[in-house]
Amino acid sequence: MTVARARRPRRKRRRWPLYLLVAAGIAVVFLAGVGLGQALHDNPGTSGTQTLVRTLHPLPLVPVARNTVTVTVTKP
Repeated sequence: MTVARARRPRRKRRRWPLYLLVAAGIAVVFLAGVGLGQALHDNPGTSGTQTLVRTLHPLPLVPVARNTVTVTVTKP
């Protein structure tokens, strides 16, 4: 013989503390990311490259010898 038990109604759980905790966690992660981004932006590092710009002027040319050369070609 089985005896039927009366089921008592379930209590409704309040979910707002869970939502509040999740929202606070998301806010903490977001603020930590913003802080890290600002820290990296303020100090980009010391191993950067340096660019130097110089204007190069041409060297003076050596004067060409003023000899006249004549080339004669004969046909075979």
